[in-house]
Parts: sequence; structure tokens; C-alpha cells
Amino acid sequence: MAAFYLLLYENKYKDLYSPVPIVAGCFVLVALVLSLFLTYQHLRSYTNPSEQKWIVAVIFMVPVYATESILSLWNTKLSLACDILRNCYEAFALYSFGSYLIACLGGEMKVIELLEDESRKEISKPLLEGDENSKLQRRTFRNFILHPSALGKDLFTMIKFGLVQYMILKAVCALLALILELFGMYGDGEFKWCYGYPYITIVLNFSQMWALYCLVQFYNVTHQRLEAIKPLSKFISFKAIVFATWWQGVSIVLLCHFGVLPREGKFQTRLQDFLICIEMAVAAIAHIFVFSAKSYHFIPASEDRDLPTQKTQAVLKIEEGDEEKPALIEKRETEVKAPGTSVKESVQDIVVEGGQKVVKDVVLTINQAIEPVHEGMTKIQETFHQISVSGDGRDEPEAKVEEHEENITVESEV
Repeated sequence: MAAFYLLLYENKYKDLYSPVPIVAGCFVLVALVLSLFLTYQHLRSYTNPSEQKWIVAVIFMVPVYATESILSLWNTKLSLACDILRNCYEAFALYSFGSYLIACLGGEMKVIELLEDESRKEISKPLLEGDENSKLQRRTFRNFILHPSALGKDLFTMIKFGLVQYMILKAVCALLALILELFGMYGDGEFKWCYGYPYITIVLNFSQMWALYCLVQFYNVTHQRLEAIKPLSKFISFKAIVFATWWQGVSIVLLCHFGVLPREGKFQTRLQDFLICIEMAVAAIAHIFVFSAKSYHFIPASEDRDLPTQKTQAVLKIEEGDEEKPALIEKRETEVKAPGTSVKESVQDIVVEGGQKVVKDVVLTINQAIEPVHEGMTKIQETFHQISVSGDGRDEPEAKVEEHEENITVESEV
């Protein structure tokens, strides 16, 4: 059945190949123009570096995806390298989006204080009911699933670990995939257990799902404090790119594996790249509205400064009985337009400050992952040491001490 399907539609798929790069190139051009224009607006109005450096990183996801997809579509020999780079930037974009939410809440210290306040509110309820051990058992996997707000500072640690671990695993798996490809053992798109592709796919799938779930839990706890930035639209637009492109690729591979779609000529790779080119144009349009730079064009005005104000007057007629009396309504607006910033300085801040922050979080996450392993190895060594000591003790001859009691009879003479 699959052979008949391939024979019937093989010519049609080949005919589609010629216009595909042209159509995809048009969508990529739209995506690049819109995304780069939005990025330029943020770089020129770089008034809030703590937030905007991560916004630029998230927005730049569209040009990266679009460029790598069109290159892979034009030259299939570059498909694996482009896919690896695209996946690595996806992990970094996920980390950047989490960092953006943290920056919108005032930074890490403010987030920790917020989570600790939520934790105290959550813990006070069971304590009133007499559950004295609830505070001692806060940091549990069950509480992270069911009662994340009760974890407090530990929730922030777990969420940050979940985001950074995905970025680290993506980089490690990308390097591993490249090494396996050089030895012909990767098998891109092949669900055969003799290749490395299915194992890497399973690991990355679990890692990505865990990172997205951590982001969802963070949103559930802090969404009320993030109302000013309309977090739901930002969350949906970003998650749609990450989640849809990943599962879209896996779905295409499965359809090709079961013979629903042809596997000849890297059709699955070309189809994935073509769809991503279209989706990036849609994502770029969404980013214009979701991550707009308008809110960063103005800075808050200080009350003790004499600033120019814009006065608007209107005359309103009020009826009092049979007479109409005019009433003057005056509206004053004070807006301080932020001066244009240097694009070079903005890029420098993003690269230097953002890079230092990423390195710091990666090192911290690696230490957090190594610490329990080190403790486990220490316990294993102590256990083996105790066994060896007890074993050496059993080999030594046991000294038996016999106690002899002597009954001394004292005869008294009468």
C-alpha cells in the first residue's frame, strides 16, 4: 500500500520542489523585515535593559529560525547543521523568556520575596488545621505539581534549574548528534534503535516538556503580578513557536516512518523547513503586537522636575433648567520621551551583560546537578568503607575471654 502511494504521488511531490524555495523565500523575507525592524526599535529605545535584552533575544528567534530553514531548504546538505543550531537557539530563547518574566517582576530578589510571601499564605492554612509537619515537607515533587506556591524560594530554584537544564542538554545533544553523524551512527529521522536519533529525541523531548512545565508553573503563581505586560498573549505566542515546531517535526518523521508521507529525497526535512518558513512570518507579525517597543519610548516623569506638559481644552455645555452654561474642561498630559540610544551600546549591553548572566546561571545549575551526585558518591564510599572494615573484622580471630569465678570459703574459727 505504501509503495503504491509513493508511486502514485512521487511525480507530484517532485513538481512541488521547484516553487517551494521561492514561496518560502517570500515568507522568510517578510519575517526578517518585520523582526529586524522590531529589534531595531528596541535597540533605539533601550530604556529598560533588564527587560529589553531578553525581549530582543526572544524576537531574534524568528530571524534565526527563518534563515536556517531557508538555507536548509535550498541545500539539503546543510539540513543537519541548521537543525542543530536552530534547536540550540530554541533552548536559549526559552531561557530568555523566563528571564524576561523575572525581570518584569523586578529581578530575582523581588521574585524570591514574592514567592516567599505566597508560601507563607499557603502554609498558614494547614498550620491552622494542626498540620505541623507541612512546613518541614515543603520541598517535595508532589508540592511542585499540586501546590507550587507553597515552595517559596525553592520553587524559584526548581524553575530556574528546569529552564537552564534544557539549554545545557540541547547543547550537549547537539554536539553528540554532530559526532554521531560524522561516524554515520546518528540516523536523522530514523526511529531505529541502532541509531542515536531516537535516544536523543526521547531525552530532548522529556527535557523540553519539563522546561515548559516549569514555565507554566511560574506563570500560574505570578500571572496576577504580571497583568501589566499581558503575559498570556506573550506566553501563548512564544510557546506556540517552541511547542509547535518541535512536535511538528516529530509528527512529520512519524508520518514518513509509517509510509503516510514519502521518505525519498529528504522530503520530511524539506517539508519541516518549508512549514517553519511560513510560521516564522506569522510569528513575526504576532511579535509586532505582543512585544511592541512603544511602552519603552517614554520614561516615567519625576514629580520634582519642571517638565513641559501638553494641555488640551474642551468646552462642554451644561443645561441648568432652561439655560445652557458653558463648562471648560482641561486635561494636562506629561510625557517624557526617552532619548534615542546608540544601537552599538545596546548590542554591547545585550552581549556582555546577557552573556555574563547566562554563564553564571549555567555554572550554578551545573553545580546544583553535581552536588547531589557528589553526596551520593560520598555515601557510597562510606558504605563500602564500612563494609570493608566490618569484613576485615570478621577475618580476624576472635579472642574469647573466659571468666573463672573462684569461690573462696573463709572459715572462721569459733
